[in-house]
Amino acid sequence: MSQDFIISFDAGGTRLKAVVMAADEERVLKTFYTSSNAHHGADALMKAIEESVAGTQSEMGDGLLGIGLSLSGVIDTDKGVVYLPGKFKMLEGFPLVEKLKEKFQLPVIADNDGRLAVYAEKHIGLAKDKNWVVGLTIGTGIGSGVIIDGRMLTNRSLLFGTQVGHLILNSASNQLCLTGNYGTGETLCSATALVLQVRGAIQRGLPCILSDEYFADPLLVDFEKITYACRQGDTVCFREMEKWSDNLANLIVNAVHAYSPELIILGGGATLAADLFLDKVREKVNRQVFRYPIGEPVPIEVSQMQEYASALGAALFLKYSLKEK
Repeated sequence: MSQDFIISFDAGGTRLKAVVMAADEERVLKTFYTSSNAHHGADALMKAIEESVAGTQSEMGDGLLGIGLSLSGVIDTDKGVVYLPGKFKMLEGFPLVEKLKEKFQLPVIADNDGRLAVYAEKHIGLAKDKNWVVGLTIGTGIGSGVIIDGRMLTNRSLLFGTQVGHLILNSASNQLCLTGNYGTGETLCSATALVLQVRGAIQRGLPCILSDEYFADPLLVDFEKITYACRQGDTVCFREMEKWSDNLANLIVNAVHAYSPELIILGGGATLAADLFLDKVREKVNRQVFRYPIGEPVPIEVSQMQEYASALGAALFLKYSLKEK
């Protein structure tokens, strides 16, 4: 007898992360990832999801009850991405939810990735007993979700509570955001931002242990390689990490001033390198934040879910939606 289960996907700019969860309890049966094929467009993402669902069904039987989707940008629960200019090729306006419903004849539901990460934290993670929380997902971009007085922050425009990464930190920056603004959190604090900093430094001729790889193929210099170089004592990578950490701290200060959270949760792939930046970020935030009581520290913690928080949130969101029906 096959077990009833649900499957959820977090479609990032690089990877498609999946969580398979038991339908009758909050128990993860399996996690895995594959390429999201963002540069190939919506049809390629659709194919990757279809193949992942089919493969999971082949492995686990015919007990699939629904599909949850965690997506970047402005999300309509019943349609998919309705506003995300340029970030994921041709995904904006693509009827992903409808197509998956038609393909598998099952319930499919979608929401914003940053919001879903915090949704997961509220139900089964660090925010379970908290009522004022900001979550930041640091990956290809900056996702965010906000809990105000115990409730997820949303409104009729779909975006409210997901735009911390769009706050402007430095309008004099030459880094243009998809929002049309320069120097946003997304352009200065994402994992991509650090990668571009280091690649730029190498291109300018600064000596770095990653130089040979960069000149062989710039794409070889990624966030993982940079963190490795930092741990090897590379001066260029370490200095760029310090600058990036300052930007992240400034973004968190702005989030504290906007939402007065009792907890900041950091998630996403970049937190795998938290040992390189978290102490510095905490110190700077607590030195610069304007808060009462004076001197009370702002707790900043790394999610225990790390890379799969948004996919877990999508699974839980789907699970509770099915129960309500």
